[in-house]
Amino acid sequence: MTPRQASPPGDTRSTTHWRIDALDVDAYLRRVGHRGPTAPDGATLRNLHRAHIAAITFENLDVMLGRGVEVDLPRVQDKLVHAGRGGYCYEHNVLFGGVLQHLGYRVDRLLARTGDPAEQPRPRSHLVLRVDDGDQVWLADVGFGSGLLEPVPLVEDAPQRQGAWEYQLRRGTDDAWRLQERTTDTWTTLLTFTEEPQYPVDVEVANHNTSTSPSSPFTQQCIVVHKDDTRVRRLIGRDYSEERPGAATRTRSLTDEEYGAVLNAEFGLALSPPDVQTLVATLAPPGVDRPTAPDLELRPPTGDDDA
Repeated sequence: MTPRQASPPGDTRSTTHWRIDALDVDAYLRRVGHRGPTAPDGATLRNLHRAHIAAITFENLDVMLGRGVEVDLPRVQDKLVHAGRGGYCYEHNVLFGGVLQHLGYRVDRLLARTGDPAEQPRPRSHLVLRVDDGDQVWLADVGFGSGLLEPVPLVEDAPQRQGAWEYQLRRGTDDAWRLQERTTDTWTTLLTFTEEPQYPVDVEVANHNTSTSPSSPFTQQCIVVHKDDTRVRRLIGRDYSEERPGAATRTRSLTDEEYGAVLNAEFGLALSPPDVQTLVATLAPPGVDRPTAPDLELRPPTGDDDA
């Protein structure tokens, strides 16, 4: 596969900046199960986005295992592609952005805030992608956990349905984009972002805060999320839940003995017994809530909990 000509020096799309040379695209395509066309157009982008979401889980387990998170492309590829693991937003979108750039799309990495800063300002702690296929500019994001299944055109347009979920993009008076999801009869802002391209060092700094700060939700407890057309499965600490639109969300507290089996069966994460034991040691006792900083990537289900 021949990538599009490299961007000019200093351009944040530069293949040198983002280490695209280290990418094994064929291994990635096998990992996500994509066997279709790879021409850099809207159809390929949608298919790859869905395949990535389906195959690679959102999770922070290396933080809880004391290993930390690295966001340079070679190490992200080793973890998410070759080791069969998941990751959180920086890892997912560093990998996906590299794949898209290799295939010939023009890709900008953007840092976003969760929620709406007009309501509660939060740091730029989430990575999204601005993708240009030559005919259309898209917002792509495979790393939100409970967000988009497919990319959406980066324009204000009619709401778009993706499976059981509905999204829209709106631009505020501050000139920032807001990605919103319909929840019952209202629209909830998931992300707020501008189109200022970022460099790898910007992502490294944001990742350092997310993976080490005591106030980050990702340093406080195990977080695993997977979304598909009909449901969102979450494992937050030891609480496993399934959310479906219009239905009560059922949540149950896992025992220590169940933990590894659920990680494998529900999220495709086959961890070693020592790793599972280490994770179990981080869990609060059953029935004891562990406080966590607010973050819409982990937002609680909207239905009534039924244990």
